[in-house]
Amino acid sequence: MVAEGTDHPPTDDTPRHEPERPGTDRPGTAASTGTDATAAAGTGTGTTGTDAGQPDDAKIAAAVAAAEAAAPANGESVRIDSWIWSVRLVKTRSLGAAACKGGHVRVNGERVKPAHSVRIGDEVRLRNEGRERVVVVKRLIRKRVGAPVAAQCYIDNSPPPPPREAVAPAGIRDRGAGRPTKRDRRELERLRALGAAGRPGGPGGGPGPASGGRRPAGGR
Repeated sequence: MVAEGTDHPPTDDTPRHEPERPGTDRPGTAASTGTDATAAAGTGTGTTGTDAGQPDDAKIAAAVAAAEAAAPANGESVRIDSWIWSVRLVKTRSLGAAACKGGHVRVNGERVKPAHSVRIGDEVRLRNEGRERVVVVKRLIRKRVGAPVAAQCYIDNSPPPPPREAVAPAGIRDRGAGRPTKRDRRELERLRALGAAGRPGGPGGGPGPASGGRRPAGGR
């Protein structure tokens, strides 16, 4: 007989309860959940990061602020020759005025004078240096600004510029190419001869007044 109060020795079928160790990763436990949450948080931080477009947005915001600082005071108008110079469509203000006087500047389809007041929403067409520019006024400024700031003052609807080969004059050497060789000089002379042949009175362009031919009979 076994005395009362005596602990029976555990048999093989009796489940044994082991104390849980702190920090043991078991599915569903608080420790494992916290670990997974920390890992997820770390992963999320690494993937999110800083917005890639934030530097560009900061540059645009700075350009807009600079354009607003160059804007005229309330109630003041802006001349068209001053505006196209301020947004860098022409190199100098005098060139802008000359373009207006020569009829190379149109606002909403009409030729304008240098003192014409430009307004937001106007379409400005300008022909300068062999290229046509078509822009829509977005902001009014009276001071010349940098290129990034100027781009925030209009909407550019200009056609693409012509290729360099179409606007480069014949016989002009690139900068840094050095002195022309004998072969280059022969090519230049040939091009000049072809250009002279197409002019009236030139070689191959028909007899001129001093062609050296015989005078008609009875002439003096």
